[in-house]
Amino acid sequence: MSSTDLETPPLKSILIAILVVVGLHVLTAVALVAMKPSAPKVALPKQTPPIEIELVSLPAALPKEPEKFLKSVEKEVTKVVIDKSTPAPKPQTIIKPKPVTETPKQPVVQERKPDITPLVKKEKTTSIAQEKPSQKQTKQEEPHPAIDKAISEQLANNQKVNNQQAEQRRLVAAQAEKAAQEAQRQQAQAQEAQRVANAKASAEAANDAAQKAARAAKQAEEAAKAAAESNEPVNFTASSANWVSAPNFSFPERVARRANSGDTLNVVLILRVNKQGGIDNVRIAQSSGNAALDKEATRQVRSGKFKPFTNNAGVPVVGNVTLPVSYAVP
Repeated sequence: MSSTDLETPPLKSILIAILVVVGLHVLTAVALVAMKPSAPKVALPKQTPPIEIELVSLPAALPKEPEKFLKSVEKEVTKVVIDKSTPAPKPQTIIKPKPVTETPKQPVVQERKPDITPLVKKEKTTSIAQEKPSQKQTKQEEPHPAIDKAISEQLANNQKVNNQQAEQRRLVAAQAEKAAQEAQRQQAQAQEAQRVANAKASAEAANDAAQKAARAAKQAEEAAKAAAESNEPVNFTASSANWVSAPNFSFPERVARRANSGDTLNVVLILRVNKQGGIDNVRIAQSSGNAALDKEATRQVRSGKFKPFTNNAGVPVVGNVTLPVSYAVP
């Protein structure tokens, strides 16, 4: 806020000052209304003798018409007072004049007198009440140049402040929009850079995958070739073979009855050893002369396992092992 705003009193203080001035005017008007009813107290006793003389001269049937007229006047006055927006002050109690006792022989006149006197007094009081609010309204409507000037200055200052705030908001909005556009541009650049990086990474990954696939295909081809070559059995001697678990060769008892004690029976076996070192097939290269013993030898040798055979390149191969077995007859 500018320096002129600090020197100008706030709007709240101006409104309070206006309310105080209006309140003082209202209190002054109320005081004037409260003070004026004292005037009719002196004037009313002067009018009482003419009223008494006129009432005595009227016939008996005439009093009804003034009653109606007074009642209609009372209704009209009451209606006017109700229509006013400003509250009427409380009517002052007026001292009634003492009744004249000069004509004690006419009780009719004495009975009518109190009926007419309050109505006339009420009408005057009501007229006074109507005059007082008009004076109050006139005083309230009096112009106050100082207050009007202060209000005008305050409104002008408020308008100036509002304009400054609107301009500041416009500048802030423009800066925010510019920052948003810059952020959007940077985001677009970052997204483009990320897209290029992703495309490059995808291309490199595809190239690597292609190279790996080529190498794998070549390795598979070489492995297939080596496997095809390794499937051809290679001949090995028993001395070049290494047992992982050697078989237990024992002379069978059922064969001992047909052999002579102390004899030695020899059988030569050819074993087909797979790439894992297991024995897949056994055939007899040379029989011992005892079929039962030959059969038992082929059964017993299957319980053993060799260390896998390899070629010069270190690739496991299938091997044929010639294994001589000797049995001593117990």
